[in-house]
Amino acid sequence: MTDFEVTWDQRLQIQTAGRDEENADQYRYPYEPTPYTVLERLANSGLIRENDVVLDYGCGKGRVDFFLSHQTHANTIGIEYDQRIYRSAIENQETALSRTKTEFVLTRAESYEVPIAVNRYYFFNPFSLEILRKVMARILESYYEYPRELFFFFYYPSEEYLSYLMTVDELEYYDEIPCGDLFAGKDPRERIVIFRCNLL
Repeated sequence: MTDFEVTWDQRLQIQTAGRDEENADQYRYPYEPTPYTVLERLANSGLIRENDVVLDYGCGKGRVDFFLSHQTHANTIGIEYDQRIYRSAIENQETALSRTKTEFVLTRAESYEVPIAVNRYYFFNPFSLEILRKVMARILESYYEYPRELFFFFYYPSEEYLSYLMTVDELEYYDEIPCGDLFAGKDPRERIVIFRCNLL
Protein backbone atom coordinates (compact mmCIF):
# COMPACT_ATOMS: atom_id res chain seq x y z
CA MET A 1 0.00 0.00 0.00
CA THR A 2 1.38 3.41 -0.96
CA ASP A 3 1.77 6.35 1.39
CA PHE A 4 -1.02 8.06 -0.52
CA GLU A 5 -3.42 5.20 0.27
CA VAL A 6 -2.41 5.27 3.94
CA THR A 7 -2.89 9.04 4.10
CA TRP A 8 -6.41 8.89 2.71
CA ASP A 9 -7.44 6.03 5.01
CA GLN A 10 -6.14 8.03 7.96
CA ARG A 11 -7.85 11.21 6.78
CA LEU A 12 -11.19 9.41 6.46
CA GLN A 13 -10.57 7.52 9.71
CA ILE A 14 -11.10 4.10 8.16
CA GLN A 15 -9.12 0.94 7.31
CA THR A 16 -9.81 -0.35 3.81
CA ALA A 17 -6.48 -1.58 2.46
CA GLY A 18 -5.64 -5.08 1.30
CA ARG A 19 -6.97 -7.68 -1.12
CA ASP A 20 -9.22 -10.44 0.23
CA GLU A 21 -9.98 -13.61 -1.75
CA GLU A 22 -11.28 -15.84 1.03
CA ASN A 23 -14.89 -16.12 -0.13
CA ALA A 24 -14.38 -15.35 -3.82
CA ASP A 25 -15.56 -17.78 -6.48
CA GLN A 26 -16.38 -17.84 -10.20
CA TYR A 27 -19.38 -15.57 -9.66
CA ARG A 28 -18.24 -13.15 -6.95
CA TYR A 29 -14.77 -11.72 -7.28
CA PRO A 30 -12.16 -10.89 -4.60
CA TYR A 31 -12.29 -7.73 -2.54
CA GLU A 32 -9.84 -5.16 -3.81
CA PRO A 33 -10.36 -1.48 -3.01
CA THR A 34 -10.47 1.12 -5.77
CA PRO A 35 -7.27 3.22 -5.61
CA TYR A 36 -7.80 6.64 -4.08
CA THR A 37 -6.21 8.30 -7.11
CA VAL A 38 -9.01 6.85 -9.24
CA LEU A 39 -11.67 7.93 -6.76
CA GLU A 40 -10.30 11.46 -6.80
CA ARG A 41 -10.87 11.63 -10.55
CA LEU A 42 -14.38 10.29 -10.16
CA ALA A 43 -15.19 12.80 -7.43
CA ASN A 44 -13.78 15.63 -9.55
CA SER A 45 -15.87 14.68 -12.59
CA GLY A 46 -18.82 16.74 -11.39
CA LEU A 47 -21.18 13.83 -12.06
CA ILE A 48 -21.73 13.03 -8.37
CA ARG A 49 -23.13 15.84 -6.23
CA GLU A 50 -24.67 16.51 -2.87
CA ASN A 51 -28.23 15.61 -3.87
CA ASP A 52 -27.24 12.30 -5.47
CA VAL A 53 -27.46 8.82 -3.96
CA VAL A 54 -24.69 6.42 -4.99
CA LEU A 55 -25.14 2.65 -4.86
CA ASP A 56 -21.80 0.82 -4.63
CA TYR A 57 -22.03 -2.83 -5.67
CA GLY A 58 -19.52 -5.07 -3.89
CA CYS A 59 -18.62 -2.30 -1.48
CA GLY A 60 -16.19 -4.37 0.58
CA LYS A 61 -14.91 -2.35 3.51
CA GLY A 62 -16.63 0.81 2.28
CA ARG A 63 -13.81 2.88 0.78
CA VAL A 64 -15.82 4.16 -2.20
CA ASP A 65 -18.76 5.05 0.02
CA PHE A 66 -16.81 6.93 2.67
CA PHE A 67 -14.67 8.75 0.11
CA LEU A 68 -17.52 9.89 -2.15
CA SER A 69 -19.67 10.92 0.80
CA HIS A 70 -16.79 12.95 2.19
CA GLN A 71 -15.69 14.55 -1.10
CA THR A 72 -19.02 15.12 -2.87
CA HIS A 73 -21.43 15.12 0.12
CA ALA A 74 -23.61 12.58 -1.71
CA ASN A 75 -25.36 9.86 0.24
CA THR A 76 -24.01 6.37 -0.42
CA ILE A 77 -25.27 2.81 -0.04
CA GLY A 78 -22.83 -0.09 -0.09
CA ILE A 79 -23.98 -3.61 -0.97
CA GLU A 80 -21.87 -6.54 0.26
CA TYR A 81 -22.61 -10.27 0.33
CA ASP A 82 -19.60 -11.43 2.38
CA GLN A 83 -20.58 -11.17 6.04
CA ARG A 84 -17.01 -11.00 7.27
CA ILE A 85 -16.06 -8.12 4.97
CA TYR A 86 -19.39 -6.41 5.64
CA ARG A 87 -18.48 -6.35 9.33
CA SER A 88 -15.32 -4.43 8.40
CA ALA A 89 -17.47 -1.80 6.66
CA ILE A 90 -19.67 -1.50 9.75
CA GLU A 91 -16.59 -1.16 11.96
CA ASN A 92 -15.28 1.58 9.67
CA GLN A 93 -18.63 3.33 9.87
CA GLU A 94 -18.19 3.72 13.62
CA THR A 95 -15.14 5.95 13.10
CA ALA A 96 -15.48 7.40 9.58
CA LEU A 97 -15.80 11.15 9.06
CA SER A 98 -18.72 10.70 6.66
CA ARG A 99 -20.51 7.96 8.60
CA THR A 100 -23.84 9.83 8.73
CA LYS A 101 -24.10 9.81 4.93
CA THR A 102 -23.27 6.13 4.41
CA GLU A 103 -25.35 2.99 4.72
CA PHE A 104 -24.37 -0.65 4.26
CA VAL A 105 -26.58 -3.60 3.39
CA LEU A 106 -25.63 -7.26 3.78
CA THR A 107 -27.26 -8.96 0.81
CA ARG A 108 -26.63 -10.49 -2.58
CA ALA A 109 -26.63 -7.83 -5.28
CA GLU A 110 -29.11 -9.64 -7.49
CA SER A 111 -31.61 -9.84 -4.61
CA TYR A 112 -31.42 -6.18 -3.61
CA GLU A 113 -34.46 -4.06 -4.41
CA VAL A 114 -33.02 -0.75 -5.58
CA PRO A 115 -34.46 2.31 -3.78
CA ILE A 116 -35.97 4.86 -6.13
CA ALA A 117 -33.77 7.56 -4.59
CA VAL A 118 -30.62 5.96 -6.06
CA ASN A 119 -29.41 7.68 -9.24
CA ARG A 120 -25.69 6.78 -9.38
CA TYR A 121 -24.18 3.27 -9.56
CA TYR A 122 -20.57 2.21 -9.05
CA PHE A 123 -18.97 -1.10 -10.08
CA PHE A 124 -15.38 -2.32 -9.78
CA ASN A 125 -15.83 -5.79 -11.31
CA PRO A 126 -17.62 -7.15 -8.24
CA PHE A 127 -19.20 -10.17 -9.89
CA SER A 128 -19.76 -12.20 -13.05
CA LEU A 129 -21.65 -11.09 -16.13
CA GLU A 130 -24.45 -13.47 -15.15
CA ILE A 131 -24.99 -11.55 -11.91
CA LEU A 132 -24.55 -8.17 -13.63
CA ARG A 133 -27.47 -9.00 -15.94
CA LYS A 134 -29.70 -9.69 -12.93
CA VAL A 135 -28.51 -6.54 -11.18
CA MET A 136 -29.26 -4.42 -14.24
CA ALA A 137 -32.76 -5.89 -14.37
CA ARG A 138 -33.28 -4.80 -10.74
CA ILE A 139 -32.00 -1.31 -11.49
CA LEU A 140 -34.26 -0.95 -14.51
CA GLU A 141 -37.25 -2.09 -12.44
CA SER A 142 -36.52 0.82 -10.12
CA TYR A 143 -36.07 3.16 -13.08
CA TYR A 144 -39.43 2.31 -14.63
CA GLU A 145 -41.12 2.63 -11.25
CA TYR A 146 -39.67 6.13 -10.88
CA PRO A 147 -38.04 7.47 -14.09
CA ARG A 148 -34.97 9.64 -13.46
CA GLU A 149 -31.56 10.26 -14.98
CA LEU A 150 -29.13 7.53 -13.95
CA PHE A 151 -25.36 7.38 -14.29
CA PHE A 152 -23.31 4.17 -14.14
CA PHE A 153 -19.59 4.15 -13.40
CA PHE A 154 -17.59 1.03 -14.33
CA TYR A 155 -13.99 1.11 -13.15
CA TYR A 156 -11.52 -1.26 -14.85
CA PRO A 157 -14.31 -2.87 -16.93
CA SER A 158 -13.86 -6.14 -18.77
CA GLU A 159 -14.63 -6.45 -22.47
CA GLU A 160 -17.37 -8.88 -21.45
CA TYR A 161 -19.01 -6.21 -19.30
CA LEU A 162 -18.73 -3.52 -21.98
CA SER A 163 -20.05 -5.76 -24.75
CA TYR A 164 -23.10 -6.55 -22.67
CA LEU A 165 -23.72 -2.95 -21.58
CA MET A 166 -23.71 -1.80 -25.20
CA THR A 167 -26.69 -4.10 -25.82
CA VAL A 168 -28.88 -2.72 -23.02
CA ASP A 169 -31.48 -0.57 -24.79
CA GLU A 170 -31.96 1.78 -21.88
CA LEU A 171 -28.25 2.63 -21.62
CA GLU A 172 -26.15 4.97 -23.69
CA TYR A 173 -22.39 5.39 -23.60
CA TYR A 174 -21.72 8.78 -22.02
CA ASP A 175 -18.00 9.29 -21.44
CA GLU A 176 -14.96 7.85 -19.75
CA ILE A 177 -12.40 9.01 -17.23
CA PRO A 178 -8.90 7.88 -18.22
CA CYS A 179 -6.76 6.54 -15.37
CA GLY A 180 -3.92 4.82 -17.23
CA ASP A 181 -1.46 7.58 -16.44
CA LEU A 182 -1.87 6.88 -12.72
CA PHE A 183 -0.18 3.48 -12.95
CA ALA A 184 2.73 1.81 -14.69
CA GLY A 185 2.12 -0.47 -17.66
CA LYS A 186 -0.39 1.50 -19.74
CA ASP A 187 -3.21 -0.95 -19.08
CA PRO A 188 -6.14 -0.01 -21.40
CA ARG A 189 -8.62 -1.15 -18.74
CA GLU A 190 -7.44 1.59 -16.37
CA ARG A 191 -10.42 3.87 -16.89
CA ILE A 192 -13.89 4.56 -15.62
CA VAL A 193 -16.44 4.01 -18.37
CA ILE A 194 -19.66 5.94 -17.85
CA PHE A 195 -23.10 5.03 -19.12
CA ARG A 196 -26.31 7.00 -18.76
CA CYS A 197 -29.95 6.00 -18.65
CA ASN A 198 -32.22 8.89 -19.52
CA LEU A 199 -35.34 8.00 -21.48
CA LEU A 200 -37.39 10.90 -20.14
